[in-house]
Amino acid sequence: MLYIAYAILYLLIFSFGCVIFSFLNVVAYRLPRGLSPFKGRSNCTSCSHQLHAVDLIPILSYLSLKGRCRYCGARFSPRYVLTEAAGGVIAALLFARFGLPLFLFYFAVAGVLAVVALADFDVQEIPDSTHIALAVLGIVSIWVGPEVKLLSRIIGVFCVSVPFLILAMTLGAFGGGDIKLMAAAGFLLGWQNTLLAALIGIVLGGLVAVIMLAAKKAGRKTQIAFGPYLCVGIFTALLFGSEIIGWYISFF
Repeated sequence: MLYIAYAILYLLIFSFGCVIFSFLNVVAYRLPRGLSPFKGRSNCTSCSHQLHAVDLIPILSYLSLKGRCRYCGARFSPRYVLTEAAGGVIAALLFARFGLPLFLFYFAVAGVLAVVALADFDVQEIPDSTHIALAVLGIVSIWVGPEVKLLSRIIGVFCVSVPFLILAMTLGAFGGGDIKLMAAAGFLLGWQNTLLAALIGIVLGGLVAVIMLAAKKAGRKTQIAFGPYLCVGIFTALLFGSEIIGWYISFF
């Protein structure tokens, strides 16, 4: 009976994550376009037909409709269902590791980073409201998140964002959204984990750029959104930063 109870609990947590990330798909689409994510029903982007509740069940609606609009037959991007599934998996893993109430804090961070990554991937623009949300979570983390000294947090605000700003002004290497993102993340992570987050993001982004160049899907002047890779770095550093840094130091 205990195993059944645990299975039901994690199914509920998984479903919760899917539902929240399904909504975040809408947020990431609407915010960069100046639309309110809280007003108006969801529509098919091809035929503009209003979608009903039966069309919006996370994962299940996509599978039952075979990834197509019920009304016009247009194919939906698989990104939507993948985002929903990722939300469920992230929720279950975070709950298993932290339990309540810390799970809610870390899941909120994951949600904000998901909006950043999706919006930047779509339009290469990171909404300012996401930076504000991440900064607020950084303040909340003083009481409920990982223990980071205030001085480390303050240094973290500048240790990556300022070099990014210099590179943006001289080489155009980063956008303003990336700079603000790392400043907000710096207060959440502290300076050591902020450096780690930036390193992970730059390495991942660089690898993707090299692969795209090799596959001739991008040219030397093609702009690549770095936000998604920085988000991966930020979340990895938030969850495993101390272990990664400790592992690295142990070799020296």
